[in-house]
Amino acid sequence: MSYNRTLLILLAFILAVPSAASAQRLTKKQLLKERVEMQKTIDSLRSIIEGGALEMSDTTQFEPGNASEGFNFSDNEQFANVDPGCNPDSLLSMWYIQKRLTLSDSERDLDSVVLTSNIPDEVYIERLNRINSFIPLTYNNIVKNHIIYYTEKMPSKASHILGLSSYYLPIFEEVFDYYGLPKELKAMAIIESALNPTATSRVRARGMWQFMYRTALQYNLKINSYVDERLDPLASTHAAAKYLRDSYTIFGDWFLAISSYNCGVGNVNKAIRRAGSRDFWKIYPYLPRETRGYVPSFIAALYMLEYYKEHNLQPAQFNLPAHVDTIKVNKNLHFEQISAVIGIPVEELKNYNPQYVQNIIPGTGGECVLQLPYNYTIPFVEKEKEIYAYKDSVYFNAITKQNIKEGSSASGAGNIVHRVKKGETLGHIAMKYHVSVKNLMRWNGLTSKSVLRIGQRLNIYGGSAPAVSKGSGSGSSKSSAATSKSGGYEWYTIKSGDTLLGIAYKFSGVTLNDILRLNGLSKNSKIYPGRKIKIRKL
Repeated sequence: MSYNRTLLILLAFILAVPSAASAQRLTKKQLLKERVEMQKTIDSLRSIIEGGALEMSDTTQFEPGNASEGFNFSDNEQFANVDPGCNPDSLLSMWYIQKRLTLSDSERDLDSVVLTSNIPDEVYIERLNRINSFIPLTYNNIVKNHIIYYTEKMPSKASHILGLSSYYLPIFEEVFDYYGLPKELKAMAIIESALNPTATSRVRARGMWQFMYRTALQYNLKINSYVDERLDPLASTHAAAKYLRDSYTIFGDWFLAISSYNCGVGNVNKAIRRAGSRDFWKIYPYLPRETRGYVPSFIAALYMLEYYKEHNLQPAQFNLPAHVDTIKVNKNLHFEQISAVIGIPVEELKNYNPQYVQNIIPGTGGECVLQLPYNYTIPFVEKEKEIYAYKDSVYFNAITKQNIKEGSSASGAGNIVHRVKKGETLGHIAMKYHVSVKNLMRWNGLTSKSVLRIGQRLNIYGGSAPAVSKGSGSGSSKSSAATSKSGGYEWYTIKSGDTLLGIAYKFSGVTLNDILRLNGLSKNSKIYPGRKIKIRKL
């Protein structure tokens, strides 16, 4: 046990145990009141001594990412020691630019501190009102705390964020505009990853938009041994836009939709039921603690983007190109081949193409794209044959090509959900579906120390289902057993536990809006097992 933890326990014990004489003089009501006050004191001591180092359990996995209440670093060491916690799953690190910037293990709960500023509330309110935002930007003490934190407590980190914003945010704005969504949603990527395209959380959410594996696949992001489109800023932004569009269809409120991105639709619905209201600030106390600060952080991030000059913040200067060209690749290509022939550093290729996790573009398995700074485009086109031929036998021998072929096909195959039975091991399950144990562990976020539970669901991608005996009566697959075709439509039979959004996930190219429109349903419509609904026109 650490010295700090021992000191905390001793202080808590001293404060929590009144003398016998004083206890006798207090009524039951007074004792209860004292107990509440003592608990607050103990919590404050814990924040000071441990720096808010209490962590959320790894088993709590929110969708699509597992982000926290904003930035989890501070330039002010004294402030960092006093201010309790921010979930480290946001991984707001900038290691890909400044390798020495490290994460804080503390969690920041800006509800439990009072930050002060020389700027009057009236100025904050007036500035927020001046932001031309489709999403209403409310102001209260919680939002004020987040604004002060973003603009005054972390100047060098804010500078890095602002420097990257000039490159990435226009990309996000274009995508959100394509889907008819508010462009202000771009600020969510700042909360999720500090614009780090390779951020990886403790529960394996990845990329600038912090998608979990399963959710990424549901939104058509490709993931295999060579490609992880969660790390592709453009592809992952399209997926985030689709998720937010679906979530807004459910809630009809942007604060609720933004909150669901952090903790999932189910947790937001649960908070609504408990509060008896759909107003965000009324359901605020009923949301998971790590979700409550998400909307205030969103407002604060928008404020910082608009008024950083008023706080003497300056965007950091990065050597980001004014223009990047997209080149289609239809053959296997290694970053080192490109680097050797046209002179672009491999590290630079990785920065612009982070989705290729092995530094290999598996073009033979299907058309891929390569992002190149404009000044390297003409040299690439002129020397394309030379690039592909450079040490081809070294980079792409028979074994490598076979691995690429297998890796590229994995994400395109169907998804099988296996329920663990008594006595089964990962080896048995992998053999049953003709996949490797390594992939089985990767698909489900497992490690060699993971213990399987009876009834646990495991996702299997690209595996072939075991043969079904004639007498089993089982269908060939879950989806085929639940779907039928008639009257020019594909129909789905609702099962117990289904949701409209979950049903949409089951069918490629089908959105929640499609199902609502075809069936004359609203986002609040109840569905019942056994009922058939239209999925799409044939």
